[in-house]
Amino acid sequence: MQFTEEYFKDGQVLLFDKPLNWTSFQLVNKVRWLIRKTFKIKKIKVGHAGTLDPLATGLLIICTGKFTKRIEEFMGQEKEYTGTIVLGATTPSYDLETEIDQTFSTAHLNDELIKKITAQFTGSIQQQPPVFSALKKDGKRLYEFARAGEEVEIPSRTVEISEFEITRIEVPEVDFRVRCSKGTYIRSLAHDFGKALNSGGHLSALRRTKIGDFNVKDATSLESFEAALKQAETSNN
Repeated sequence: MQFTEEYFKDGQVLLFDKPLNWTSFQLVNKVRWLIRKTFKIKKIKVGHAGTLDPLATGLLIICTGKFTKRIEEFMGQEKEYTGTIVLGATTPSYDLETEIDQTFSTAHLNDELIKKITAQFTGSIQQQPPVFSALKKDGKRLYEFARAGEEVEIPSRTVEISEFEITRIEVPEVDFRVRCSKGTYIRSLAHDFGKALNSGGHLSALRRTKIGDFNVKDATSLESFEAALKQAETSNN
C-alpha cells in the first residue's frame, strides 16, 4: 500500500490496536500529527469512531479526510469486548482507575451461580453509566463532579446485550466476552454483575475485539503505522 497525501485526504478507515494507558484522543492526535508531518500539510480531518478508556486496549477505528463523515455510522454498530472482572471488591470508577472502596465475601460463589447470573444481563437491560465517565451533565463532564467529590444524579439508559459469555472462572477473577450496542459501559456491566452476585465487582482488564465487521486482528499498531509513513516519506524524497 502506497501512502500519499491524497490517500488520506480522499478518506480512509484505519484500524488501530489502541495501546494501554493511551486515550483515544491522544491516538487520534498522534495519527493526525504523523500524517501532517510526513506530507508537510497544514490541515487534515482525523477522528475516531467510539472512545476506549485509557485502561482498555483494542480496536479503535480512525477515519481520515472525507471518511470522517462516516464516523456516526461506525459508532452505531455492535461491538464485542473481552475482559476480566474481579469479584469481591468495588471501586468508585468501576475499574482500576480508582482505589478499592469496599470489599465483600466471595465464599458463596461457584461456577454454576456465576454462569446463571449472566442471563440477567442479556437482551434489553437498564444501565447507569459510571460517574467517572466523559458524559456531560449541565455542561460538565461527569468525572469532573466525581473528582470534586460532588454528588450527581445519573439517569439510567437502555442498552442491548446480545451475548454475555463467561470464558474463565478462577475466583475472584472471571473472564468474559460480550457483544453489545452503542452506549454500553462495560465497567457498569462489571459493577452490576458483581452486585447481582452479592459480592461486588470491578473491571480489571478490557479489550475491544470487534466493531461491526471490523476485527482487531486486522488492526495495526501505532509503531507499524509510523514505520509505514517513514517509508512513504523516504519514497517521496
